[in-house]
Amino acid sequence: MNRYLVILMRKPHVDPAVVSMHRDFLDDLRAQGRNEMNGPFGDGSGGAYLLRANDLDEAMAIVQRDPAHISGGWEITVHAWQAS
Repeated sequence: MNRYLVILMRKPHVDPAVVSMHRDFLDDLRAQGRNEMNGPFGDGSGGAYLLRANDLDEAMAIVQRDPAHISGGWEITVHAWQAS
């Protein structure tokens, strides 16, 4: 499996209820062995998670199921991660 860095930047109006649904989504990914790590940025502007997927298409399909994506409350980018 490959690694993908998913970066989420908050938009001005984030629904607080979506934050807990997003965290539950990340917990489910961790239980599946798909989420290696995640966390918020110290300045509160957003956060990131390290996703495991077979390819970029699969990574994007997983991210599109994230409540953060569905709600539209975050700008989300996905980058292939090549750790050294």
